[in-house]
Amino acid sequence: MSLPRFDETAPRPVAARSEQDGSTLSRLVGVMQRLLAPDGCPWDREQSYESLRKYVLEEACEVIDAIESGNREAIREELGDLLLQVVFLAELGRSQDAFAIDDVVTSIVDKLVHRHPHVFGDKKVGSSEEVLTNWEKLKAQEKKGRGVLEGVPRSLPALNRAQRVGEKVSRVGFDWENVTGSRAKVTEELAELDQAVASGNADAIEDELGDTLFALVNLARHVKVDAEGALRRTIDKFTKRFAHVEKRVREEHGGWGDPGSAEQHLSLEVLDRYWDEAKRGV
Repeated sequence: MSLPRFDETAPRPVAARSEQDGSTLSRLVGVMQRLLAPDGCPWDREQSYESLRKYVLEEACEVIDAIESGNREAIREELGDLLLQVVFLAELGRSQDAFAIDDVVTSIVDKLVHRHPHVFGDKKVGSSEEVLTNWEKLKAQEKKGRGVLEGVPRSLPALNRAQRVGEKVSRVGFDWENVTGSRAKVTEELAELDQAVASGNADAIEDELGDTLFALVNLARHVKVDAEGALRRTIDKFTKRFAHVEKRVREEHGGWGDPGSAEQHLSLEVLDRYWDEAKRGV
């Protein structure tokens, strides 16, 4: 069956934001169909589910960066790039007669309606926590026989995955009763890490370090902090301060010297002084 052709590049008016209803999604679908047509784009036509994986991850990360920047225009642009990946994958599904964009949309709409009986039905809830608990119960009913943790993607960044695992098991009662128990677990794991480090056993050190990180992520969850976001914030802070250190090294010493020669390294005392300047905002 041939697909309809139209002038996808022709400018079209966009409705006022209060009136937009997603009807323009069909234009993106049309553009993607044109790109994947026999006389379309050679690069697009060579892509597969597997080759697009890295772009889905990259675009999702760029959405996160845009959100953290607070730049609304950047968020709009990056959401478009992410949406392209959804439509691209849906069109690959159409080419295999597996699914298409309307199947994707219908699936998520049906899921949202089913998992919000307090909105679309007559169920009453008293808090957002109750909403999440009901969500997990409904999800379990939909996926009978599936383990509690089977829905957590293995490809998530490790801190995100750890926090999601903690959230999932907490909703079935497998959790510390309060933050005190979670904090005590961090102390316990740190002691075991110290023992492993003292032993010099690399495998034991890796194992205990992982346990310690997992305990810290659980603590983050109990104090309602996003562990991934907290670490990104610290990395950004470190990067900014180190940029000051690097600037001072160039100004006072002409640069780092020969990276391959330990004798050329500046003393930690000097570098700490520049670091303290950065912390003071000098």
